[in-house]
Amino acid sequence: MESPAPSIQVETWLRGEPLSSFEPGKVYIVEFWATSCGPCVDAMPHLMQLQEKYRDSGVEIIGVAASEDAPTADEARSNLDAWLTEKFSNLNFRMAFDSTGEMKKLWMEPSFSCWIPTSFVVDRDGHIAFIGGPTELDEVLPKVLDGSWRASDQAKAADRERIAKGEPKAREQALTKPIKARYRAAMETNDWKTARSAIEEGVALMPDNLYFRVSLAHLLLHKMRDMEAGLPEMRQFVRDAINRESEHWIYYGLFLLFAPCFDYAGFPSAERFAMGEELSKHIVALPQGHGSKFMSYPMVAQYYHESGNKDRAIELVEQALKVLDGPEPISNDLKQHLLPELLQALANYKGEKVCHGTICVAPQKDSPNVNGVAEEQT
Repeated sequence: MESPAPSIQVETWLRGEPLSSFEPGKVYIVEFWATSCGPCVDAMPHLMQLQEKYRDSGVEIIGVAASEDAPTADEARSNLDAWLTEKFSNLNFRMAFDSTGEMKKLWMEPSFSCWIPTSFVVDRDGHIAFIGGPTELDEVLPKVLDGSWRASDQAKAADRERIAKGEPKAREQALTKPIKARYRAAMETNDWKTARSAIEEGVALMPDNLYFRVSLAHLLLHKMRDMEAGLPEMRQFVRDAINRESEHWIYYGLFLLFAPCFDYAGFPSAERFAMGEELSKHIVALPQGHGSKFMSYPMVAQYYHESGNKDRAIELVEQALKVLDGPEPISNDLKQHLLPELLQALANYKGEKVCHGTICVAPQKDSPNVNGVAEEQT
């Protein structure tokens, strides 16, 4: 906060006129976001309202999509353009795309901003007045406009709190970035030995890092097919997941053991089912929270189905479907991710077409593919 705003260096402007520099006398909101980020997408209508409300006061919003995931930059840009056309055809602020990492390097990394969505407010004199979440803008923006925010004790306290929270994560990201780059490059060329060396370096450096732990178990069990090394790693992962009572750790434990994208030939069945039983019992027993525990239910149901308890598998899937329509707040992003998977599992287990609202799914012989390993926790 209070430093001169970095420059705007993006690849492409998808909406609105290109912006080369900040105009004195105007207030800018630079919003880092991604289509895959539920809170980012949920914030878009609110940002559009703010742009409409404060346009005459000299406020301009700039969306920066710098975290789009696709095999190539061209595909990421094309997907984003189509997504904006479908979801926000009436977007009323500028939208920039950058896959080079330059905008993250200029804005996110120096400010210890590790999560999206992140909003940067640039004051009338071209200095950073605020860094935080878009939900805070309703309170902050009027004070920025009347010039009372930046010098206030509230602003300084908020920024100290933000840095205290973000700095450890930012330093962790700086340490892990080169290790992840070596690991991903080796995985792309099927160089399992180099990939293992890189990821074991990561685990030694940060033994509690979920990405490293999941990646190592995945590499040993499903790429190298090294049960001698992989099973002890998997056992320890299961113990740690249960001790943490972490929905994310349990999810990835079940993913490695029961996701239908993997071939479990050669995996000792008794041990696989014993670990699956432990994880399944714990995730079902955890408090409901905000619905994220139900991300594990397709794999939990798969465990019960493979164990011969088809009725329990069906019961769990139907339970998860009820929660999606229940009164507890669950993000639209999570619902859209879970609903097709749950419906397909239910149709497969029942052996008949099932419907949920207006969506109907028929059983299929082969289970749908599940993509990806551990994603970055943002």
